[in-house]
Amino acid sequence: MAIDYLEKILNAQVYDVAIESPLEPAPNLSARLANTLLLKREDMQPVFSFKLRGAYNKIVGLPPEKRRRGVICASAGNHAQGVALAA
Repeated sequence: MAIDYLEKILNAQVYDVAIESPLEPAPNLSARLANTLLLKREDMQPVFSFKLRGAYNKIVGLPPEKRRRGVICASAGNHAQGVALAA
């Protein structure tokens, strides 16, 4: 079951526009917490945010007739940039 889920993630259409962002160790915070802490570098996406993923997945999931009508986004920030790139 977990393998199927991982396969879906790796084959997701979102990678048409998003990069597979790296995980970077956070050594100082890891030492303070006595645990390994990794940071997912979503700031390396084309719009510098993870919000591209949700916007793209939503738009790709729309039926073609709804997609043709276009999308409207009420945001002046990262979400709007994600929607614009996804559309």
